[in-house]
Amino acid sequence: MSVTIDITGLPHERITFCPSPLAELGAALHALSQPTHHPRLHAWTTTTTAALKPELADRLHEADFMWNTTRSDILLTARPRETLAEELDDLDLMDDEKFVGSALEISCNSNYAQGAPSPLVDERMRRRALDLAAARGPRQTAFVERMLADPPGTRAWIRRLLEDCDEAFFADTWRRVRVQLAADARHKTELMRRKGLAEAVADASPAMSLEEDGHGSRIVVDKLVQGRTSAEGTAVTFLPTAFGWPHLFALHTPGWQPVVQYPIPARDLGGAASVEAVKLRLEAVAHPMRMRLCRSLARGSSTTSELADAYNITAPEVSRHLAVMKKAGLITTQRRGRYVLHQLDVSVVARLGSDFLESVLR
Repeated sequence: MSVTIDITGLPHERITFCPSPLAELGAALHALSQPTHHPRLHAWTTTTTAALKPELADRLHEADFMWNTTRSDILLTARPRETLAEELDDLDLMDDEKFVGSALEISCNSNYAQGAPSPLVDERMRRRALDLAAARGPRQTAFVERMLADPPGTRAWIRRLLEDCDEAFFADTWRRVRVQLAADARHKTELMRRKGLAEAVADASPAMSLEEDGHGSRIVVDKLVQGRTSAEGTAVTFLPTAFGWPHLFALHTPGWQPVVQYPIPARDLGGAASVEAVKLRLEAVAHPMRMRLCRSLARGSSTTSELADAYNITAPEVSRHLAVMKKAGLITTQRRGRYVLHQLDVSVVARLGSDFLESVLR
């Protein structure tokens, strides 16, 4: 499963790496609303939450569906500016239908890839938005009702909320992270110029790659969702974030310019496992017999015949289980004379929990 961005024929000068204050504010708000997703940011989320005035905290709670479980596309700007005010000015130019449809993305998540109609013009989407808001609480319901009844007034309310966040904590945060983000964007741009787009994309995230064949060129984002979009006639924007890990967002709404927000890599944690690799490993260790084999393979190297004897099963049966585990990358093998020894790769198994969590949150 993956999100694919078709860039066939797109000049590389229309592929940009650039930080965005609005996108970074969206990532910061998500971290505040879901601190358990971001253990590395514990000090920042704790300090910032403690310093929030109750009135501002209440307003953030009211509108948190825009950044809590997903990220509204309005927060992933395709044309980054120097300041948050400039990006909010650009956002003000968006028509109400497009703005509300994106802000209430909770109402069209299952239809995202097909381009769901705006709740302002579609009664079914309107009811869905209200039903999903009701499940989140009365304050969220009231806010969605207000947005559907008075889009201009609610949009002004959202702008004031983001401006108040800037004054309360984000301006200082942005001053500290923008230099790091700009440096990362410059590095990716230079890497693309010297070594090509494939190198730059892979450097942005090991969960991204460039595919090129006779049918064209595509940026592939390895995620637990399926989506496809095209950059034909537009561009592609990559937004680095200091608040993003483990998330990797790919805006692929039909009719919108593709945008990817990628976390600045944490080199000390190793590369990200692909969704398919995580799936294979979970399936491999879920089998009762393979779990028992892991007990022996974790303690030392064993031959097929030794494992067959230890668990009272046939050698061919052991070989079939080992083949599944080897395909999943869970075991290593080495030949010693006429014997082939198998052993559990403990480092891979130790990362399985975090790899699974990263793949579902990516």
